[in-house]
Amino acid sequence: MTDVYTHTASAMSTVVTMQVVGFGADGRQQTERAACVARAMEWFTRIETCCTRFDARSELRRLSEHPGVAAPASAILFEVVRFALALAEETEGAFDPTVGAASFRDVHVDSDERTIMLLRPVTLDLGAVAKGFAVDMAARELAPLENFAIDAGGDLYLGGRNEHGEPWSVGIRHPRDEEQLLDTLRVSNTAVCTSGDYERVTDAGHHIIDPRAGVSPTAVASVTVVAPVAMVADGLATAAFVLGPTRGIELLERHGVQGLIVTPALERFATS
Repeated sequence: MTDVYTHTASAMSTVVTMQVVGFGADGRQQTERAACVARAMEWFTRIETCCTRFDARSELRRLSEHPGVAAPASAILFEVVRFALALAEETEGAFDPTVGAASFRDVHVDSDERTIMLLRPVTLDLGAVAKGFAVDMAARELAPLENFAIDAGGDLYLGGRNEHGEPWSVGIRHPRDEEQLLDTLRVSNTAVCTSGDYERVTDAGHHIIDPRAGVSPTAVASVTVVAPVAMVADGLATAAFVLGPTRGIELLERHGVQGLIVTPALERFATS
């Protein structure tokens, strides 16, 4: 008999659901599984504590209070900032973790010393990659259980097989009709992340901003990326959204990941 354990909690301003499939797990295995899921969930709290810009006590906020100083960083904060800056460089600023009229080139990381220095007062927003990193760390925690799924507000990691012993089924939401799916993927041991203009709509547009222009891009309705890890899928989905269909697909293919970009007119652009 297939046993499925599900745990849901709020973290990083979203709902996180973890599902573990056990084939005939006994009582001891069930207890160990619950403990493993609890440890996986703790990663969301740990990473948010480091990386949020909305809590004055966070490590990221403390860093921002000392421009011009090379500050030692935790392994968590350093890895997220390093990746965000690398993606910003790769996209020539289409993805930029700095807020407002700042620039990612005002942030310097030293890999040898594991320090971060803000060359001038800068606000960093790591929201586009920190949640993906939390999914990856949780997935690493759950890896010994083999068959599991993590869903953190649309950032997914699917390990092993589902309760039917098959690859996991992931639906790609229709960007204009939440009752419909554009497509369905069958995946194992991979991450799937989607960015859409239907998320957190504001008077000025939606939550994704082109940092070069300061406005919400209008050429794309949604981007879905399939990649080995969620932080990469999450960051590339945001960057491809800003770059638009043609350059967005070029970015995804350059990084060797799979992706689908859908325009407001429901045109589809996919990696080869």
